[in-house]
Amino acid sequence: MRSVSLVGSTGSIGTQAVEVVRSTPGAYKVVAIGASSSVDLLVEQAISLQPERVAIADSSRAGELRARLPAGIETLAGSEALAEIAKDAEVVVNGVVGFAGLPVTLAALHAGRRLALANKESLIAGGPVVQAARATEGAEIIPVDSEHCAVHQCLRAVLGEKGMAALPNPPFMPLKRIVLTASGGPFRGRTRQSLSEVTVEDALNHPTWRMGPKITVDSSTLMNKGLEVIEAHELFGVPYDRIDIVVHPQSIVHSMVETTDGATLAQLSLPDMRLPIGYALAYPDRLETPFGAIDWSTIGSLEFEPPDADAFPCLDLAYRAGVAGGVAPAWLNGANEVAVAAFLDGTIRWVDIPDVISAALDECPTTVPGTVADVLEADRAARDLAAAAVGRLARTMR
Repeated sequence: MRSVSLVGSTGSIGTQAVEVVRSTPGAYKVVAIGASSSVDLLVEQAISLQPERVAIADSSRAGELRARLPAGIETLAGSEALAEIAKDAEVVVNGVVGFAGLPVTLAALHAGRRLALANKESLIAGGPVVQAARATEGAEIIPVDSEHCAVHQCLRAVLGEKGMAALPNPPFMPLKRIVLTASGGPFRGRTRQSLSEVTVEDALNHPTWRMGPKITVDSSTLMNKGLEVIEAHELFGVPYDRIDIVVHPQSIVHSMVETTDGATLAQLSLPDMRLPIGYALAYPDRLETPFGAIDWSTIGSLEFEPPDADAFPCLDLAYRAGVAGGVAPAWLNGANEVAVAAFLDGTIRWVDIPDVISAALDECPTTVPGTVADVLEADRAARDLAAAAVGRLARTMR
């Protein structure tokens, strides 16, 4: 029985991870769960899963949580609680949303654990620091993002287990390029001019996936795909000029790998995040429970088209930050979080999001973060610049 820690257990990834665990009785033991502040669901999960420890980041709710938990379960609370339970298990699922997932990622890797990573922001913002932690004996990252999980599966077929163990620097890489697929989000086919008045409700109406609001807005701007380009570079060691994006509205082909001899390997399934979650939990084995299985007699046609960089300028901003390296990805991520939050609360328009990010990137220094403190400082500086840009845009909207 493999031990599992679910960090961000009450969110979309965490609740689906619980479903995967329940689908394979006797295979996994959840020894720790944790969330930011969702006491009700944490209690419900604790009663069902009977973990040894439950963590909550919001220390003001620790008393309420402790009083409602079954006897014998330890309660952890405060800013370091989620990172603490990332050391508890053989497999750590990081489903924390946003930059707050970085301490969890680092704690799991420094403890030599397998990290089932759904929190792309921590790898993007803290790339150099995370790579150093990744060198810890026993540490490994299995991506839970559907696209990167697809690439992982395709590369595994090309490289074998020995090559996969050496990522992001395998000894032999017969790889021409990685092709990440994008659904296109709710605004696929729209021109930039036609997007000037879209609402928050419009942006949150994703045609394929059901995700949290921040990630769904990122999907609508294609920033989510731009962040995934940086993530692919960090995960697999592939140069940016060999990572491409193609829009695939059916979301059946989750990504592809093209080899030097002209072959293309792809991973296909119906959209179901339980498949990549289960892949990360079971690796190098496979689950016996099928998630996302395709009925090929009904699937119809599969379409592919290039992304519209003019209508979705966040893509170019992500490539710009990735190629620049150093603290630039952290600046991109921090500025984007500020811009998306401002859009969600009605302070700026959807089309203003890339303008906020670009204003922050224009001031980005060419330094390389060597410590977590460096990453935190880059994130803080980028957020301050982005907040100033939001303020300027908000005044023009009045």
